[in-house]
Amino acid sequence: MAVTTAPPQPPGAHARPRLVLAICCLSLLIVGMDTTIVNVALPAIQGDLHASVPALQWAIAAYTVVLASLLMLSGSTADRLGRRRIFRVGLVLFTVASLACSLAPGIGWLIAFRALQGVGASMLNPVAMSIIRNTFEDPRERAQAIGVWGAVFGVSLALGPVLGGVLVPLSWRAVFLVNLPIGLAAIVLTTRFVPESRAPRARRPDPVGQGLAIVLLASLTSAIIEGPELGWGSAGIVGLGALAALALAAFVSYELRRTEPLVELRFFASRPFAAATVIAVAGFAAFAGFLFVNTLYLQEVRGLSPASAGLCTLPMAAMTILVSPLSGRVVGTRGVRLPLVAGGLGLAVGSLMLTSLTADTSLVRLLAAYCVFGAGFGAINPPITVTAVSGMPPAQAGVAAAVATTSRMVGQTLGVAIVGAVATAGVTRSLHADLATSSHPAWWLGAGLALAIVALGVAASTAAARASAVRTATRLGGGPEALR
Repeated sequence: MAVTTAPPQPPGAHARPRLVLAICCLSLLIVGMDTTIVNVALPAIQGDLHASVPALQWAIAAYTVVLASLLMLSGSTADRLGRRRIFRVGLVLFTVASLACSLAPGIGWLIAFRALQGVGASMLNPVAMSIIRNTFEDPRERAQAIGVWGAVFGVSLALGPVLGGVLVPLSWRAVFLVNLPIGLAAIVLTTRFVPESRAPRARRPDPVGQGLAIVLLASLTSAIIEGPELGWGSAGIVGLGALAALALAAFVSYELRRTEPLVELRFFASRPFAAATVIAVAGFAAFAGFLFVNTLYLQEVRGLSPASAGLCTLPMAAMTILVSPLSGRVVGTRGVRLPLVAGGLGLAVGSLMLTSLTADTSLVRLLAAYCVFGAGFGAINPPITVTAVSGMPPAQAGVAAAVATTSRMVGQTLGVAIVGAVATAGVTRSLHADLATSSHPAWWLGAGLALAIVALGVAASTAAARASAVRTATRLGGGPEALR
């Protein structure tokens, strides 16, 4: 997505860049919060709507699958029709869909409305990033603004379970109603203060690539979620796996031949960009799986109320809130290596502390693991976007940021599906009786993902990695920005 601005613009828009950043962060708050706030409500939804565990996974994954699938399309549409316009449409659609979720009469309707929420959310993340890049012209201020933006997303994810624990005792439907006042406020503020901008030459639509991306994510997620129940060797699961593989092969082949592809695969020649993509998938998969399994553990195994379960996740949220802004500041002043390495180690240690989890594990040990994990997650989120856009020419940085955001959503989708499937694979009687023990392989998996982040964080910040970003920027037709 190109980033050149064009009139008309609201009076005083550029005189208030921090206000514009705050508005973008407000929209990001509800998008991120909605990916996690529902977790605490899952047992209540299961009881009220008589939902199975796979259906509960879909109540989470439907949102993130659609969001991840449409991010690139929404970003290019905003370039063509106007970023503020699409941003407002996304806010309206997200707010209306949230109201519909609160009124859902059955689990099928809830999943459908969650998917509609995902459509609206896809119009917010990449467009907000483009607005921020247009508003902050100084590279250092822009890097700090992007760090704040990434930190807010991490904070929103951590706040979701805590706020959900407060709201679920009123009704699980309240976790969706909380979006309404925030969404309405964001619509009004966007209309008044956010500048309109378009790309001088918008990217052409790529309906084939978009369709293949949707088929790939939907079929892969379906296979992972439904595999434990239908059997991994069943015809349906094998067919879904084959469909995902064919969609991936067709997507890569088709995108490489397009002049203006949905995803610019040449970006992956930049080691920082490639590393950021994998880090985003790994980090958010670990986080989403951690939260999904722990929510079920706290309520189904330990018998805690939604409010008590939400309070138990408060240390994780508090550490994420504390560390995320600090990480953003470090990214803006010293670069991405330290936050990525420290964050990956925090995720690994937090996961390893749960590899011997039982129904009677000390609450102190459990909360300590949440603190360490939350600190690790808070550290890795801000540098992901900065790593992805490092060295990219300005005209390509928006697309690179959108891919990083897409990778976050793909990670969350796969985390709920894979970690949830691994954790519940050993459940033969009930969640209450078996989940604590059966979850052990899931924590080892989370630790492995975290250690991969450490290795990638080092690899993405070497001199050779920076040189690859420079070469990639040159091939893409623009001079690289300063790298850290």
